[in-house]
Amino acid sequence: MIPWDLDALAAVLLIPLAAAAALALLPGYRATSRLNVLASLLTFAAALALLVGERPAPGGYLMIDDLNIVFVTLGTFIGFTTSVFSASYIAHEIEAGRLTPAYLRFYHAMYQVMMFAMNLALVANNIGLMWVAVEIATLSTVLMVGIYRTHAALEAAWKYFILGSVGIALALFGTILVYMAAIPVIGEGPDAMVWTVLIEHAAGFDPALINVAFVFLLLGYGTKVGLVPLHAWLPDAHAEGPTPISAVLSGLLLNVALYALLRFKLLMAANPGALATGPLMMAMGLASLLFAAVMLYRRRDIKRMFAFSSIEHMGIIVFAFGIGGPLANFAGLLHMVMHSLTKSAIFFAVGHITQVKGTQRMADIGGLTESHPWLGWSLVVGVVAIAGLPPTGVFMSEFLLVSSTFAREPLLAILLVLGLLLAFGALLLRVGGLAFGEIKGPVTPVKASYLPMLAHLGLVLVAGVYLPAPVVAWFRHIAALLG
Repeated sequence: MIPWDLDALAAVLLIPLAAAAALALLPGYRATSRLNVLASLLTFAAALALLVGERPAPGGYLMIDDLNIVFVTLGTFIGFTTSVFSASYIAHEIEAGRLTPAYLRFYHAMYQVMMFAMNLALVANNIGLMWVAVEIATLSTVLMVGIYRTHAALEAAWKYFILGSVGIALALFGTILVYMAAIPVIGEGPDAMVWTVLIEHAAGFDPALINVAFVFLLLGYGTKVGLVPLHAWLPDAHAEGPTPISAVLSGLLLNVALYALLRFKLLMAANPGALATGPLMMAMGLASLLFAAVMLYRRRDIKRMFAFSSIEHMGIIVFAFGIGGPLANFAGLLHMVMHSLTKSAIFFAVGHITQVKGTQRMADIGGLTESHPWLGWSLVVGVVAIAGLPPTGVFMSEFLLVSSTFAREPLLAILLVLGLLLAFGALLLRVGGLAFGEIKGPVTPVKASYLPMLAHLGLVLVAGVYLPAPVVAWFRHIAALLG
């Protein structure tokens, strides 16, 4: 008999895969939206079973360990809450005539394909399988970005496809180089691509070969993370695709690519002759933070603005893991979780706001706290949280990161704080006009699902005041593993 924990690992993959097949065949929005929510809930339940139960031993293709269970649990939770938000959001799009039943069947099927691919990338114990899974996740989100079939949506999807393909090609070359470095030590065959085997024998790899490999991997997967100067696809994809996809892009897909980078960072750290990955990650992270912070002042589209906010925060996270050490790694993990929860909640609010106002132009949106109090105040709380004001989880993670950076690299800490202050100013400047002042645009009520939004923001606010001891111990353990 197969152990229950192995069943849970299989369920994390098979539930979304089976749901995708069923959703591709089922007609009607009501049935498919409910099945999408149910499949996402069951996948999250399977992830929780892996979190609290005994984990199966690593195999040749799949594994669950202390690092990837964080990403799997977070990803499946956001996948579930986004599916709930998506049900109400897409219902409005049908009423408005922006989506047809045929496209909806395609949309829900692709949503579950995306969830399958992301989960597969996270639990893969094979660098080639992980690369394939990331590519599938990219293609499924490309198709969803262009689902409106407008000129702008198709252009955004095409840009995402081209730049994503360039990035994944660079990552493939880096993956091949890692395999070539492993062959003299491990031998040819599948074992030379298995994570657990690679880490065990990494000290014997040719340093020059894996150094070149990491540069290609950083550029390739860095494209998926949205790091500057590889970020150009991200604002367009957010602005032109359906808002639920913006939420999963910020809360899920960027984290999957980040996870791949962290895995290869561990591989490099296990080789005493390899280059230090920290300076490269710090440079790209800091560049992303500063560039995005400045660009926030120039945005006129509300979804593009929060897309650049995602670039900013992924830069912060990559910088944290680049500087390394127990405190910075802890801050990076905490910031990743808090950003995913907060940014997806913001996109939940933004999705309904753009629907009721009929526009994404910030100049045409105002007085939300008076015209639509729940949406307006949810947006305010979300922006306060993502800007790093206390008492929120983002404030805690940024405080820990700034403290660690000042202790180790004071000059870089100044640039880090400068970027944080610039982004803080831009977000507060924008939210003032959106939430307060003169009411602009229609004031008709909107049918919205507030539960996902409130659940995310509630978790972020609680994390700013209290983190349970088991969570702290868990994150400390992972931070120590990351070095």
